[in-house]
Amino acid sequence: MTISPEQRAAVVKRVYWRLIPFLFTLYVFAYLDRVNIGYAALSIRRELHFTDTVYGTGAGLFFLSYALFEVPANLILLRIGPRRWIALIMTIWGIISSSMPLVHSPGSFYLLRFLLGAAEAGFFPGIILYLTYWFPPEHRARAVAQFMTATAVSGIIGAPFSTALLALNGVYGIAGWKWLFLGEGIPSVILGLIVLRALTGKPSEAIWLEPAERAWLTAATSQHSSGETMESKLVHAVANPLVWVFSSVYFAICVGLYSLSLWLPVLLKNLFKASDLGAVALSTIPYLFAVIATLLISRNSDRTGERRWHLVGCLVAAAASFTLSALFTSPLLSIAALCIFAAGIWGCFGPFWALPTAMMRGRAAAGAIAIINSIGALGGFCGPYLMGRVSDLTHSFHAALYATSVLLLTNALLVAFMRGLVTTPTVASGVK
Repeated sequence: MTISPEQRAAVVKRVYWRLIPFLFTLYVFAYLDRVNIGYAALSIRRELHFTDTVYGTGAGLFFLSYALFEVPANLILLRIGPRRWIALIMTIWGIISSSMPLVHSPGSFYLLRFLLGAAEAGFFPGIILYLTYWFPPEHRARAVAQFMTATAVSGIIGAPFSTALLALNGVYGIAGWKWLFLGEGIPSVILGLIVLRALTGKPSEAIWLEPAERAWLTAATSQHSSGETMESKLVHAVANPLVWVFSSVYFAICVGLYSLSLWLPVLLKNLFKASDLGAVALSTIPYLFAVIATLLISRNSDRTGERRWHLVGCLVAAAASFTLSALFTSPLLSIAALCIFAAGIWGCFGPFWALPTAMMRGRAAAGAIAIINSIGALGGFCGPYLMGRVSDLTHSFHAALYATSVLLLTNALLVAFMRGLVTTPTVASGVK
């Protein structure tokens, strides 16, 4: 039994409302648990006498273990299914994040950040793969972008939430930064338990869809039209040069993303000479721009079916604005440049992830997503570490901002000239 185009649109809409708001909520707390160290940075550096290099190293260590454990974590997900795996790892990383108040030395700081990265390693690539089970390629950029808007929304929510928790400083003799980790870690444990009841594994298991709807959605999501056919084996993902091109681009995106996310309150405190709580509150502003840009860019990318030039434009805008944020002497112009940078970096996500997920399938898709995200995770280490090391050596972040801009611009050029590597798929696949 076939279903009409109107029924197909209704099915996608029903899937969207069934999955995206919940997955969005999960990612808000996942992202908050990895970057809340940025909100606590001002207090931790002062109270524990951490240098900028110690803080940058610890903040970035999350991403080294994340990269190390990501491929095996994603392959485990294929074995046990997303519902049980996501429930398990959310509960574990919530417990680890809630243990951050135990930090008292650089060694304990490094250990807990490393463990947190290992626990979270399977979440993002697992969700990206999970979305390919539920959304046909022509709807995928918007679905991915709306899910990933959580990273920016976590900044909007996280800034006032973190400010309120930091304001509890001294309550029951507990430092404000310790309240922050407790208050933002416990919700992940609770949500991990809810996942077991809330998620459905695949369209074929969705009793909330009619049989004909399940059959259509299963067929639509299994057709990954692309110019290059890949056998569904991890080794073929590793051997495919496109995987490494995408990995390079995502590395650059993550260097920029986490340079901003994990240092933003410190940058704003230096710019505006604000209090700790004032700097955390100001960090909401760039995230507002990031949310708007992510939604508008992904919507236009899906509407036109064009991915490559959307991605190039976002990378160039981010590179230029990061450089300008260092060159401007006016705090207002500098924060305006940081807002454009946030819009450019987050705007990359929809068009970027629509490319590899449309071109690969099965174990190749799982392996490719994990490899790309693992290399990106290394960028998550390099960005914060570079910011901290440069600050200690030069007492300024300018050199790190310039280096990040060059990296982003280089990868923008790589994407611009990669047309010869990519055979343009059919319009039905949603990729150009």
